[in-house]
Amino acid sequence: MPANLAIHYHPDGFDTNVQRLMGRQAAGEGFLRGWVRHAEIDRLYCQAKSQELAQQFAQAAQGWGWTGPFTWLPSGRTQNLRQVGALFLPGPSISDDAWLRRRTGAQHDYSLIGVTHTTASVGAMDSLSSLLSAPVQPWDAVICTSNAVRAMVRQLLADTADFMRSRFGLSADAPVTCPQLPVIPLGVECELYAPDDDARRRWRERLGVEATDIVVLFMGRLSFHAKAHPMVMYRALQRVAEQMPAGRRLHLVEAGWFANDFIRDAYIAEAARLAPSVVRHVIDGRQADVRYQIWHAADIFCSLADNIQETFGLTPIEAMAAGLPSVVSDWDGYKDTIRDGIDGFRVPTWMPPAPLGEDFTLAHAVGEISYDIYCGISSQFVSVDETATFHALNRLAQDDALRRQMGQEARRRALAVYDWQVVIGQYQGLIAELARLRATAAANGQEVAPLRRGEPAWPQRSDPFRLFATYPTYCMGMDVTVERLPVREGEGVAALLNNPMIRFAASTLPSPDYLEALLARLPSFGQSVSASQVFQDLPSAEHAMALRCLSWFAKHGLIRLSPPRGHV
Repeated sequence: MPANLAIHYHPDGFDTNVQRLMGRQAAGEGFLRGWVRHAEIDRLYCQAKSQELAQQFAQAAQGWGWTGPFTWLPSGRTQNLRQVGALFLPGPSISDDAWLRRRTGAQHDYSLIGVTHTTASVGAMDSLSSLLSAPVQPWDAVICTSNAVRAMVRQLLADTADFMRSRFGLSADAPVTCPQLPVIPLGVECELYAPDDDARRRWRERLGVEATDIVVLFMGRLSFHAKAHPMVMYRALQRVAEQMPAGRRLHLVEAGWFANDFIRDAYIAEAARLAPSVVRHVIDGRQADVRYQIWHAADIFCSLADNIQETFGLTPIEAMAAGLPSVVSDWDGYKDTIRDGIDGFRVPTWMPPAPLGEDFTLAHAVGEISYDIYCGISSQFVSVDETATFHALNRLAQDDALRRQMGQEARRRALAVYDWQVVIGQYQGLIAELARLRATAAANGQEVAPLRRGEPAWPQRSDPFRLFATYPTYCMGMDVTVERLPVREGEGVAALLNNPMIRFAASTLPSPDYLEALLARLPSFGQSVSASQVFQDLPSAEHAMALRCLSWFAKHGLIRLSPPRGHV
């Protein structure tokens, strides 16, 4: 049986056709395309809240070449996931879905698989911390896209676990259950970025680049506070431009987008001040022809990420797929992707030690500063070695043979390690391993927090009729006494279900025919019976819903409820 999974779909996690394009959306779209094209599966499963969203998913899959069968699994109906064996969520938050799975009492039925994107936001960190209090199982996983982010997640979970042990008086070595934290990188469709001489010629003509000029490319959000501060790059490029032979120009292409005019104007001013000898081009990196073709115009890729909201960095592997040598900061996932001295150069970065960030961390925690400002302030104390950046860029700019050699190595590495065909194989290997862990645990009767009879499956989302049971005078049971009342004109079952003050709740009730049939079971007006007598020849599985229907009948004057005889 192929290692398959259902993909939880919402456009926010997968659609790149948006104004505020984020890395997680590009990564989500890439994964979805990669899964459709390369997973060895016989059916495509989509979990979505509506059929309309599922159809969007199906249309996208068909556009990428899917011709096989497709199944929509409505969100919340977790019992349907047993047939698949795994559910993929496009973020690190799997806790709520672990609680939903527990409601079925069958936690061995399937695995949950999440993936990290940014881990710096309070939402992301709260989601990761909640893994220790939710019924997450050892056969679940949160994929970390880089070794750096896995180390960060492990530190966060270890700190949270230490607090919980102290909070509940547990020993320092009391075990806690975490999901698996495998490192699987993001991927690219290398064929989309294959070197293209015609595209190179067209783009360089469009930009006014001569054959002997050197083009350095930055691709990504143009954000000095939340992505990569550009000043070190500008200063280093100015020094390179000053070393260029006469008649040979240095160009910088910044392909991305600005969040607002203030940021755009700041970039314009600083580029002009710090790199006046560099020919600068700014183009919209959200456009499809730019995203996949601007790489061909470039000779060198440069990205000096210095922000804690980064975890992997997709653009360096896109540059590798395009056969470009890179100059990147030695930061987060870039540490895994660019091999220093082989595919390009990684330049050193520096950060101060804790607790030197406590003041602005607290300011963010209490809402005095936004997440954007928090990230921006943090990055103000991360430095990228400017001298090393200059030497790396200058060496590549001056050495055509080195650029070709490193670009060829980069392309080979992208094909071998980061092509989605390879990465999807790692996903399917993970799914198979989680299935093995699940089966072994089921055979041995092992699970974390098994559901016990009578307890709420999800305490924070408990049934309101349990949590608020002290609010009413009486709580209905099978011994409640029921008396049918005359139906007032225009207030039968059908009329009630059509009433604008009532019909919003119609989805919580069975069909009108069922309601009419249940009402007909009651004796005529003037006689009373217990609920258990009404239900005596109904299947026991229907008793709970039938009791809820009686409560609804009483709400709208079709019956009268009385305490059981002898009730005090």
